[in-house]
Amino acid sequence: MITIKEAVTPSELKQYIRFPFSLYKDNPNWIPPLIDDELLTFNKIKNPAFLSAEAYFFMAFKNGKMVGRICAIINWDEVNDQEKKKVRFGWWDVIDDIEVTKALLEKVYELGRKNNLEYVEGPMGFSNLDKVGVLTEGFDQMGSMITWYNFPYYKEHLEQLGYVKEKEYLENEMLFENIKPEFFYKAQELIKKRYELKPLNFTRTKDIMPYVDEMFDLFNASYASLSSFVAVTEAQKEFFKKKYISFINPEFIKFVMDKNNKMVAFSIVMPSFSSALKKANGSLFPFGFYHFLKAKRECKEVLFYLIGVDPYYQNKGVTAIIFNECHKSFVEKGVVKCIRTPELEDNLAIHNLWKHFNPVTTKRRRTYRKDL
Repeated sequence: MITIKEAVTPSELKQYIRFPFSLYKDNPNWIPPLIDDELLTFNKIKNPAFLSAEAYFFMAFKNGKMVGRICAIINWDEVNDQEKKKVRFGWWDVIDDIEVTKALLEKVYELGRKNNLEYVEGPMGFSNLDKVGVLTEGFDQMGSMITWYNFPYYKEHLEQLGYVKEKEYLENEMLFENIKPEFFYKAQELIKKRYELKPLNFTRTKDIMPYVDEMFDLFNASYASLSSFVAVTEAQKEFFKKKYISFINPEFIKFVMDKNNKMVAFSIVMPSFSSALKKANGSLFPFGFYHFLKAKRECKEVLFYLIGVDPYYQNKGVTAIIFNECHKSFVEKGVVKCIRTPELEDNLAIHNLWKHFNPVTTKRRRTYRKDL
C-alpha cells in the first residue's frame, strides 16, 4: 500500500531532501545538492519565490519505506499575469514503480483542480532560474549543480500516464581548443566602435554587486519574448544575489556598457562544481568548503550559466565582445571545456550564438504536460 505524507516540519523537509541521496547512492553521474541550500530554497519565509508562488512537498511511502517525493507548485504571476492556468511539479524522484509516480502526481492534480487550473507541467521549479526538465538523453554523463539527474524510467512513467512533451532542452559542450577567437576578435572591435560600447571586467566580487540589479533587469528584458519566461522580481534579485554571486569567480562575470554607462549585455560563467559537490555529499562542513574553494581556484571546466542582450542590440554582434573577454579569462585560467546549461531547442537565436564553437549536444531534457 502506498501512502502520501506532506513534508512540513524541518525534519520532514530534511527527509524529503535526503531521499535522492539513497536513490542514487551508487550512481556516479548524480550530483548531490547542498542540503542547507535546498532547505533555504524550500523556506517559505526566506525564499522570495513564495511571495508569488505556493508549494507543497509530498513524500510517498510503501511498507514503511520512503519510495518517492514530489513538489506541487503554483506560480501565481504565471497564472494571473500570463493567464497560463498551469500547476507545476518539481523536485520529483521516485523508485521504478509507476503506481508511486501516479500517487504522487495525484497530489499535484488535486492542487490544480482546487484552484481551477487547466493543465500540469513539469518537472520545473518556481522560476526560470530553478532547475528544469526530465533527462531523456545523456544518462552516462555527469550532471551539474544547476540541473536535475534522473533514471531513464522517469520519462517512461510520464509517457505511460498520458503526458506529452511540452518543451525540449539541449545541453551542449565545447572544447576550448575548438574555440577559434578569430571569429569574434575582429567583429568585436568593429562592434565597439560602431555602437560606442565597452566591456566591463572585474577582479573583486564586491565591485560587481552595484551592477547586479541592473543585470537582472536586463535579464528580464532579454528573455521576455520567450513563452516560458516569468520575470525575476525585486525580492528574488536580492535572494539570487546572495545565493550565487559569491560562488562565481569575478573574472567570469562580463558586462558590456554603452557610452552612457548603461548595461546592454552580460554573461555569467561559473566553475563546474560537480566534482566538488560529489565530494561534499550534501554538506559544506567539515571539508565541503575546501572542495568548493579548490574547484573555484583551479577550475578547468566552466558552465555558461546566463547570457543576455538588450533587445535593441540583439542580432547586432554584441556577444562578440563578451566572447572575446571570456576567451581572455579562460586562457588565463587554463579552462579546457565549456558547458552550456539547458537551452530551449526552439530558441534559435541562442543556438546561433554558439555556431562557431563546434558545440556537441551531450544531454537532452524536456518538460511534460497533461491536461487536468
